[in-house]
Amino acid sequence: MKKSIFIFLAALLCVSLGVSYAKEEKTKVILLISEQNITGPQRAWWASEVDLSTIEATVAKKLMESGYEILEPSNIAKVIKQDKAFRLVDISEEKSVKLGNLAKADYLVLGKAVASSGSKVPQSSMVSCFANVTARLIRVKDGKVIAYLDASGNSAHMDVITGGREALANSGDDLVMKLINALKNEGGK
Repeated sequence: MKKSIFIFLAALLCVSLGVSYAKEEKTKVILLISEQNITGPQRAWWASEVDLSTIEATVAKKLMESGYEILEPSNIAKVIKQDKAFRLVDISEEKSVKLGNLAKADYLVLGKAVASSGSKVPQSSMVSCFANVTARLIRVKDGKVIAYLDASGNSAHMDVITGGREALANSGDDLVMKLINALKNEGGK
């Protein structure tokens, strides 16, 4: 009798441990948002060896905090090297979906962000800076656009490059909330 109870309890413990350690599959997202800061060139991590842009880093951080997995440049560098069309700053929707499929992503965010400077703040040596981003959330498995998103941010800084970077980060904060809502409405988490 004791042996039967011990075996039953051991089996129950194994099952409960297996359930608690079962790895939850996270929704995988690729961020393809090209960025142009004030007076700087347009940049995109997939077209060169640079890391995530300011806006992508902001969005990636918040998505990861919300339970999504971000496919980083280092994760998909080999995939990008397979096709020269993946190395264009203005990557097409068709090529971005192909990249997403090869990288085994669930969704991708394809967009552009631009920061610009405005006038000087009155009675100050600071300059107003603004950033705007437009993006599409695309379901990779069928290439369907799930949502069209736009966001903006602003900043005032003595240095226009730093002000532009702050404005881009602020627009990323605005974008990520809309992105998370679109993913939740889609059932992506």
